[in-house]
Amino acid sequence: MTSSPRPTLALPWWVRGDTNAAFGLGFNVLVNVLVLTGLAAGVVNIPQHDVFHVILPALGIELLIGNVYYTYLARRLARREGRTNVAAMPYGPSVPHMFIVTFVIMLPTYLSTKDPIRAWQAGLAWAFIIGLIVLLGAFVGPYVRRWTPRAALLGTLAGVSIAFISMRPAGQMWEAGWIALPVLTIILIGFFTNLKLPGNIPVGLAALLVGSAIGWIGGFMSVPDVAAAAHDVAIGLPSFRLDLLVSGLGHIGPLLSTAIPLGIYNFTEGMTNVESASAAGDSYNLRSVLLADGIGAIVGSALGSPFPPAVYIGHPGWKEAGGRTTYSMASGIAIALLCFLGMFGLLGALLPTPAIVPILLYIGLLIGAQAFQAVPRAHAAAVVIAIIPNVASWAQGQMANVLSAVGYTTVNNAPGATLVPPSGTTPGSVPESALVNAGVIYHGLALLGGGAILAGLILGAIVAFLIDRDFVQAAIYCLAGSLLSFVGLIHGEKVGWNVGGQIALGYLLAVPSSAASSRCVRCHPGSPARMSARARSRPCSLSARRTDRHDRAGVRAGHRGAVPVAVRRGAAAVGHRRAVY
Repeated sequence: MTSSPRPTLALPWWVRGDTNAAFGLGFNVLVNVLVLTGLAAGVVNIPQHDVFHVILPALGIELLIGNVYYTYLARRLARREGRTNVAAMPYGPSVPHMFIVTFVIMLPTYLSTKDPIRAWQAGLAWAFIIGLIVLLGAFVGPYVRRWTPRAALLGTLAGVSIAFISMRPAGQMWEAGWIALPVLTIILIGFFTNLKLPGNIPVGLAALLVGSAIGWIGGFMSVPDVAAAAHDVAIGLPSFRLDLLVSGLGHIGPLLSTAIPLGIYNFTEGMTNVESASAAGDSYNLRSVLLADGIGAIVGSALGSPFPPAVYIGHPGWKEAGGRTTYSMASGIAIALLCFLGMFGLLGALLPTPAIVPILLYIGLLIGAQAFQAVPRAHAAAVVIAIIPNVASWAQGQMANVLSAVGYTTVNNAPGATLVPPSGTTPGSVPESALVNAGVIYHGLALLGGGAILAGLILGAIVAFLIDRDFVQAAIYCLAGSLLSFVGLIHGEKVGWNVGGQIALGYLLAVPSSAASSRCVRCHPGSPARMSARARSRPCSLSARRTDRHDRAGVRAGHRGAVPVAVRRGAAAVGHRRAVY
């Protein structure tokens, strides 16, 4: 007897929800490109001709190729699993890296050399190194993801989303709340309630039109600014700028101290974004995603863009909005055309910023909520502690920006340090004692937030494993935290030998406590939700606990009334993360 052939899946290229998601993601990327345009031209003083004719076209080709590739991955996943509700991964310029490459790499180079081209070259070299590290992460990341609890992965992603994606847009919104709050209301109604707007107008488009109308009628916008921006519209096509990249690589030494940890940050963020998509039902191959991000950064740097692209936070939001396999490609094509046509100066003059940024706050709300909804309730504390380093990093960055704005670029923690006011071109120095007396924990926040996304992952994993009484795994992550702290990849302000010795010692001293606790589980087994009967009846060896992970996960899921993950995903659970989640 021969089996009948499997029917071919009728996978549409476009559904109505793609329109909603394409407009939403398009405005998200639009905001980011407008910001990076201002950073390149206004902060680093790169000539506007180079910004509009080299950097933006390079970014446009990155977005075009990357979003087409992610559409291919989505359609391949949909056909493999026989589903039509697969949503593509969103893709665009990495938001944290936009500010990092500007204020940590290009601006200091510009201030020391007074040469914006030299600063631009440094940014290109930095982006190139970032790409290489992400490529390496494509082969390491799947193993890290396999053995890291979902609470740690989604918690640190929520921290990035709340601190770096939501806070700045929220502040910009409340500066013109009379424009932004009606826009946010339309977005929340359209995306959270699934109510259809009159005439099936896309939610993102309706929100932008309403906000723009309020801004122009209320006098928030300026007609002369539009006229001036219209003169800058010009076509620019991408071309290789290897001369700039090679010149930048000739001075790569000082950049490695930031490129290495931030490259690790980048691949860790990509890993957590893939986990976020998996929690929303779409399990993408992590290696395929990270390879695309790494190649995108390398190609972009060769074309002249110092702003590395990355898979975006927000897949669950665009899927919730109705996006499927093609919305990301549509937004990528639209933004690429705007980059090639040099339209971003004009768009910045036409569209009120408070009408655009609420879409970023929506993404922050959704990712923050998902971190708690997609993990066991017992792991809520692990999610919170994974968020904290990212909030610390954001807060310390805000304080550093305030000090820098008034000429103070150094916080001196030496005993007896005094205030050194800025003089001419020499920046000033603030004693840390003065900040402490004002109630500011500057140095502590800098250490807590160093390597924030990786630090959040480590802390979240430790807490999740402790909650599960998997003390040996908790000890392993404590040891990893000790090693990473020692070289400054987490909880450090630079990378080097014995950078965070006292913090490394703290993690190291936690190792025997965690390991020793594993011997107590047999004597104090706790509730049935924590251990299986078979685990309580025998010695607590590491191999025994590994054998029992599936049993413990099944008992916990039944105790909470949850559906086991193997049933939800239609796949067998693998390792700690698969068993618990």
